[in-house]
Amino acid sequence: MATQFGDERDWFLEKRFGMFVHWGIYAIPGWQEQHQWRGRMPANEYVKLAEQWNPTNFNPDAWLDLAEEAEMQYIIVTTKHHDGFCLWDTAHTAFNTMNTPYGKDLMAMLADACHKRNFPLGFYYSIADWHHSNYPNQGRHHELPQPKPGDDPDLMKYLEFLKAQVWELCTHYGKLHAFWWDMNVDEHFDPSINAMIRSLQPAAVINNRGFDPGDFGTPERDHVQGIDTQQSFDRLTEACQSVGIESWGYRVDEDYYTDRHLIRSIDRYLARDANYLLNVGPKPDGTIPETSKRILKRIGKWYRAVEEAVKDVEPASHLTRNRDILLTRRDNVIYVHLVNDPRTSGVKLDPIAVAPKSAALLNTGKPVDFTVDLVPTNHIEHKPYLRLRNLPVNELTNTVIVVKLEFDEAPE
Repeated sequence: MATQFGDERDWFLEKRFGMFVHWGIYAIPGWQEQHQWRGRMPANEYVKLAEQWNPTNFNPDAWLDLAEEAEMQYIIVTTKHHDGFCLWDTAHTAFNTMNTPYGKDLMAMLADACHKRNFPLGFYYSIADWHHSNYPNQGRHHELPQPKPGDDPDLMKYLEFLKAQVWELCTHYGKLHAFWWDMNVDEHFDPSINAMIRSLQPAAVINNRGFDPGDFGTPERDHVQGIDTQQSFDRLTEACQSVGIESWGYRVDEDYYTDRHLIRSIDRYLARDANYLLNVGPKPDGTIPETSKRILKRIGKWYRAVEEAVKDVEPASHLTRNRDILLTRRDNVIYVHLVNDPRTSGVKLDPIAVAPKSAALLNTGKPVDFTVDLVPTNHIEHKPYLRLRNLPVNELTNTVIVVKLEFDEAPE
């Protein structure tokens, strides 16, 4: 099991599945959250999108209702993405939701809704900023090619602005459970900034993309080579993924991942004692797209069925040589997670050579056939091992199969 913090941050080790939300004026054209940069949209044109910002159908309770139906247990939302547009009433830039046709503090509305139902809230904040005159855009990754006319690039001045905004976010919206940095392009090191957050919000876990290593790592999408083959992590980890492949923000013509791909990714991290953030991008009116909602609801149905296999368990994949599966355990119960596409209807669990008392398919509740026998592919060792038989792999193709094995005394 993951090491406890021993303080208010321990909530993070109990609530492992969260909702990520990317939302801002980039939802209006509905192309991608980095529209200004990837779409090479002139800054003086991009800022005009704020004149159209009017999410009159935004209902934070609807977001939280969906999160709960998907069995998500906390929410992280973009307060400011790389474009610099702020979703709260900040005193430090006019480029914010208050100076739009909508004119309301969206983070205050969301925070109120979260606090009323004790739903943990965290804030995302982009360090890279394509709007602020002091941010030193110089063509590095996730930066504009050069400063805009009239800019005064000065990292130290920009950091004073950043710290003032972080102070607002940490003092105006009640209890926070996370602060999620992104894009420290300059790789500036300053532990005092996270120390300020900790002093103001002691329950907030802080990720590793800010100004020091933070509390946990953040592998993104499927970008980290070899991470899927690791049996465990050397530090706390929270993976993040979006429901669509092209964008984190709302995209009109998105290519959505299959349920199988997303559930496999979620299960692969939860079964290794990590957290998982799954992202949706609300439309410019504040509602979550129907396709995204359906995906989350189907994932929630799967999660409810297999929850006992990922909650209050410890990784146990060391018990088998089979690298196509992951194992978790609690006391004398072992859970078998078929995180890779099953190639056959059977699962070999060698070198486990003891039969369980019972075996059940958590997805459906039905019993699972098993035997301890010698199969031809084990002829060299010539030993009988535990094997699950006749799994419904062709009937359950767009999900992850999880089998519960109860033993009198589980293998060590």
